[in-house]
Amino acid sequence: MIDVTGLRRSYAGGFEAVRGISFTVGRGELFALLGTNGAGKTSTLELLEGLAEPAGGAVRVLGHDPYQEREAVRPRIGVMLQEGGFPSELTVTETARMWAGCTSGARPVGEALEAVGLAGRGSVRVKQLSGGEKRRLDLAMALIGDPEVLFLDEPTTGLDAEGRRETWNLVRALRERGTTVLLTTHYLEEAEQLADRLAILHEGRIAATGTVADVVASQPSHISFELPEGYLPGDLPPLAQLGVSGHDMAGDRILLRTTELQRAATGLLVWAERAGVELRGLDVRAASLEEAFLRIAQDATRAAADRVSDGSGAGDGSHSTDKETVA
Repeated sequence: MIDVTGLRRSYAGGFEAVRGISFTVGRGELFALLGTNGAGKTSTLELLEGLAEPAGGAVRVLGHDPYQEREAVRPRIGVMLQEGGFPSELTVTETARMWAGCTSGARPVGEALEAVGLAGRGSVRVKQLSGGEKRRLDLAMALIGDPEVLFLDEPTTGLDAEGRRETWNLVRALRERGTTVLLTTHYLEEAEQLADRLAILHEGRIAATGTVADVVASQPSHISFELPEGYLPGDLPPLAQLGVSGHDMAGDRILLRTTELQRAATGLLVWAERAGVELRGLDVRAASLEEAFLRIAQDATRAAADRVSDGSGAGDGSHSTDKETVA
């Protein structure tokens, strides 16, 4: 449904916001783009939506170039921008009718508003809506054409916890019906809850991609506890034999890093039982998407700095600024 190959996007002044990324999204799949501000998420999304022409590479949505063949693509996609920009003096119902009049095969206005919880706000002017309600209206208009492919740019920004979860349920229902969804979000929990696969963008490049489980598994799990009184780290069983890749000390507390959590935890507990000691404050946890995201971003920043220091990054348009940061 979406095929991106070597995609690039540049802005005036030589800023290259998207630097040769590639990925695909299958039918009925939800693919999430993650990244810090300025990573290139919105710049990428706008190329896929056909709002701008790539500086290099290729994009195909539903088998077509979304910029050059916009007439073939636009009726079959839904787009939710970061801000809808609807006329503030129109009511919710008037806005929906206006949008439906510009949309091929539009679903009934009442049905679209009901889907996002705005059925009872039809007579309210757009300027009187809360921030969260405006995001719901944006989503309703993205769905009004019953799209095959749905682009959601930060869809739950401004929503409270209840509204966010309602939106998640709506997106899940759309995916179950076969709608393909490409989502950008700053909420890592949102990606964990919804995404079949994801990509982490950093300075216009894909730093990691895969399922949530794949990305999280690439990072070490942690075991921490207080060393028993009178014990030093060297008194523990050989950490390498437990699958521990490294450790840190903070006072009398030790933190172990491992990619073999069950093996390490089991070996440690067996040792403690045999030694007759208590591991106070024992905390065993797998890596989270947040930890993976932060570590991947840090590693990508370090790698970019190394490229600059050895001169290999010179002349490739490598800047950390894109439209999202400039704005």
